Amino acid sequence: MERVFQDLLNDIPDYQEFLTLEELNESSKRLAAAYPSVVELFEIGRTRNNRPLLCLKIGKGSKNALMFGCPHPNEPIGTMMLEHFTEALARDEALRRELDYTFYIVKVWDADGYAMNAGWIKGPYTLYNYSRHFYRPASNLQVDWTFPIDYKDLHFHDVMPETQAMKDLIDRIRPTFTYALHNSGFGGVYWYVTEDIPEVYPLLAEASLRQGIPLHLGEPESPAIVSLAPAVCLAEGIESEYDYYEKYGAQDIPKIIKSGTCSDAYSKQAYGTFTFLTEMPYFYDARINDSTPSKFTRSEAVLRKLDWLEESNRRVKAVIDMSAPYLQDDNLFIKVVREYTDGRGDESVRRMAKEDPEYQKIATVAEYFDSVCISRFYRLLAYGMLVRAHEFELERAEGAAVETLRSGLGAAEELHGQLAAELEEEFDYSVIPIKKLATIQLECGIRVAKYIHNR
Repeated sequence: MERVFQDLLNDIPDYQEFLTLEELNESSKRLAAAYPSVVELFEIGRTRNNRPLLCLKIGKGSKNALMFGCPHPNEPIGTMMLEHFTEALARDEALRRELDYTFYIVKVWDADGYAMNAGWIKGPYTLYNYSRHFYRPASNLQVDWTFPIDYKDLHFHDVMPETQAMKDLIDRIRPTFTYALHNSGFGGVYWYVTEDIPEVYPLLAEASLRQGIPLHLGEPESPAIVSLAPAVCLAEGIESEYDYYEKYGAQDIPKIIKSGTCSDAYSKQAYGTFTFLTEMPYFYDARINDSTPSKFTRSEAVLRKLDWLEESNRRVKAVIDMSAPYLQDDNLFIKVVREYTDGRGDESVRRMAKEDPEYQKIATVAEYFDSVCISRFYRLLAYGMLVRAHEFELERAEGAAVETLRSGLGAAEELHGQLAAELEEEFDYSVIPIKKLATIQLECGIRVAKYIHNR
């Protein structure tokens, strides 16, 4: 790797915590003031709660690149990588010249949602604290999954202000390369690409392993996702998810898929943009990288997961039913809990697990651990939001509602606390330093950006 890039990676600070939305915005303002000939700061729009969405324009390269953090508000790793990268870009002419892009950088896209995660971003970084203060919106309120689409019976045009702002920016700059800075919660490192670029995959794996972080060798996030190589997946729009449900006999698919399509699908279709994603966890357990055979087929692992989730859904529903008269429509937490636990698409997954020959093969330890264990970590996040849904209502409740909501809160806290304790006992997990995560994300992004620029 060129010396200018190696220096960039070596200089990443040893961040001990994530920055708040206010701290990130103030940092961008200081950068623009310090380097007025190189950096421009402007608003691309406003959020639903009237927060400004700030964009940094840095450099004058021959091609446009778009980078954005927090496409989901619980994913701040990219904000810290961008905090370092934007300062380095502004300061270092050789770096700008070597990359040869004009960069448009939005540190926090879902600004409203990021503010709702403030309870954990300063730590402590434990399964309990993360899940207890976690927020991620329902699919029809996710900024990166509410681009308009008409596909078969799916028609989505309820575009959010944040989504419209990013869509307008994409339309204006027509990026050659986009880096969507997502991150997962638990597992290993994996990537999404909108085109197959096999020459680069070994370099991505090296970047992760160089930091001592394993690859995610478990199941893909969705059965509809195509794997291109170990820990590398094809990023597609919502059409592939629709086709998957259709293949396995789901009825009334628009009631299962409640979102639109995503920014990478929109950009690729409209402007031929290549979009890259690096998914990284805060927590990992070495089992996610274990490719030795387990005692179970992939089908058995998936069915075990679905059986556990079915029972979990019943327990969540019992708590919701208890409090339902006082859970109001503007409660964002209960919206997503209901979506996460409605189980509408599970029968298609069961059918796939029973019919697809690939799922009759013996699962690796990583695949079994992903299906049976990590799925319960993600359910812990729903339990945390169930607690927050009750706290939200109790802040404004009066009269008889208070006693009912307190009972529901107690039941939700029991669900959350019990599962958190079980996972703390069961998982042999580590918390990954932010510096390592930012280093992986930045190195991978540079390698792919250079490849796309030069091909």
